[in-house]
Amino acid sequence: MMIRPDTLAAIKAGDVDLAFRRWDRPRVLVGTRLRTRVGLLEVTSVDQVAPSRITATDARRAGSPSLAHLRGMLEAKADRPVWRVGLRYAGADPREELRAAVPDAEEVATIRRRLDRLDAASSIGPWTRATLGIIDRSPTVRAPELAAELGRDTPSFKRDVRKLKELGLTESLDIGYRLSPRGAAVVDAESGTPRTDRAAAPEGTPLPRIGAPATRALRGQGIWTLEQVRDLREDELAALHGVGPVAVRFLRDALAERGWGFAPG
Repeated sequence: MMIRPDTLAAIKAGDVDLAFRRWDRPRVLVGTRLRTRVGLLEVTSVDQVAPSRITATDARRAGSPSLAHLRGMLEAKADRPVWRVGLRYAGADPREELRAAVPDAEEVATIRRRLDRLDAASSIGPWTRATLGIIDRSPTVRAPELAAELGRDTPSFKRDVRKLKELGLTESLDIGYRLSPRGAAVVDAESGTPRTDRAAAPEGTPLPRIGAPATRALRGQGIWTLEQVRDLREDELAALHGVGPVAVRFLRDALAERGWGFAPG
């Protein structure tokens, strides 16, 4: 279920709790938890509704500027029924905590067996170690470039990286990936010699996922952490090419969660 970044932010803030979709059948169930860039969203209801029964209040709760706008959006695929989906923010993605958990020797052995099973089940042969290796060597590099270096197509490469992410070994960034502390521990255990030249993540609070254009803009200014962001005025941030209103909102919300804010104007 695709949800726009600005709508995700509004759901997390509690300003939006509905979505309307044209589906031939429900594609989510009550209780489904969706992993998104803002954390987990839980589906609280799924009901078929006639477009004529949608109200202005429904439109407002779905984040639409007006009832007419929402109905206009639903004119596409008019041969399919409309589904009214209730949503709520359900907390942080548990994989965040898993990524930070450095495994002991027994856990490393368990993870290595999981990797072996993934390799054995693959139609292309062993891929897990090569994928971890290239992410380790080339963090924050775009997926198409990494896939090309391995002689793979981008979609299947991304699917496989998601399997490593489920194990807490990698972290997806707006541009590319990096090994998590958990993933680095596994790679080092397999090599027998921990890397001493691995670039550490910048000290401080990582930026939220704000989209590739905004991420590139901030990196171009040497900004990698929220601590650096709070030294900027909001108008300075918004003036950077590539940093749009949605990125500013994500950054504002991330700062507010920690009791911070932008520098005073």
